[in-house]
Amino acid sequence: MAHIKLQPPRGTRDLIGEEFRRHHHVIEMARRVASLYGFEEWATPIFEDTRVFARGLGETSDVVSKEMYVFEDRGGESVTLRPENTAGVCRALVSGGLTQSLPRKVFYAGPMFRYERPQAGRYRQFHQIGAEILGAAEPLADAEVIACGHHIIRELGLDEGVVLEVNTLGDAESRDAYRAALIAHFSANRDKLSEDSQRRLEKNPLRIIDSKEAQDRALVADAPTIEGFLTQGARAHWDALRRHLDAFGLPWRENPRIVRGLDYYSHTAFEFVTDRLGAQGTVMGGGRYDGLVEEMGGPATPSVGWAAGVERLSMLLERGGLTPSAPRLVVVIPVGEAEEGAALALLQSLRAAGVAAEMGYRGNLKRRMERANKQGARAALILGEAEVARGVAQLRDLDAGTQAEVPLAEVVARLG
Repeated sequence: MAHIKLQPPRGTRDLIGEEFRRHHHVIEMARRVASLYGFEEWATPIFEDTRVFARGLGETSDVVSKEMYVFEDRGGESVTLRPENTAGVCRALVSGGLTQSLPRKVFYAGPMFRYERPQAGRYRQFHQIGAEILGAAEPLADAEVIACGHHIIRELGLDEGVVLEVNTLGDAESRDAYRAALIAHFSANRDKLSEDSQRRLEKNPLRIIDSKEAQDRALVADAPTIEGFLTQGARAHWDALRRHLDAFGLPWRENPRIVRGLDYYSHTAFEFVTDRLGAQGTVMGGGRYDGLVEEMGGPATPSVGWAAGVERLSMLLERGGLTPSAPRLVVVIPVGEAEEGAALALLQSLRAAGVAAEMGYRGNLKRRMERANKQGARAALILGEAEVARGVAQLRDLDAGTQAEVPLAEVVARLG
């Protein structure tokens, strides 16, 4: 029978060794910083009723029209692997009966799924961290959630070369006027638009601005911006946001072409971008979505948030030489079988004190020492018959190459 060499499905990957350490570091750092801003962590299901995403993200978005993993379960229900988590968080707010206790600050981390062409830092199963402020209409909420994102990027050591770009999408009245101007602009050049953008022209012309097609980009460059169509209220929100960003001490620049890829955004839209990852340079992005909770059956709930790709942040860590080091072990080595009991007791006392420690399952002293060096262990504790009898261990510093006898009662203090 021939052996089958099984591989991860296309667009997925295993996280092992340094890759996992970077991945874990991004999530843990984000979790720690978000807690400083008062965010509590939620976890929602990896799959949801398809309507959560089809209604929430918008039928014209690429995510809904091209990229969702949709399937029918055995009960005949249409379910979807989550392509993003904001819609799920809003659904959880409503189904959990939490709309009476607002605002809520929510942090999340976990896997998402989109059927798209895999490329650098983009996978079909990928991971995101995200932060949402639910139930706050004030521009200060927009600025604070952006400040939290910037803080995470800075704590990861990635703020050098990452730029915050901000735009306004206005309120509904602003967008209606802007939409009419975009239709007029693009309709005059309809035959030059890509096939996707021709469809978007009828349903949501703002999405054309987000197109990555070269033939569309040329027309987008000459398109009007929303600045001239803002209502008084929308302009006040936009002005206040920029003041707050300055007050938070955040460096930023205006980019009138940011619209984000999902249909639920209004007012603020923003991205943290870099040129270190090629053409697809967004590492964190989001904005305000004042109508999404209503789409889930809840009351009008103004909200704002962002999501960031863990894989892309991990790539930046790798390219910056910022991969976290694995904890260096202390290796406990019993010389013979008779010393194993004392060695295990010492091993567990080290672990109980927070010292990473290991004891091999087999091998003589020479082989165990060779393995300790190969593992990059920082020290070895050797227990022979004489050492056990006298209540001591031989402590060998594997960096300095020195060895000293240490009472067992003092080992943890020496290595802790």
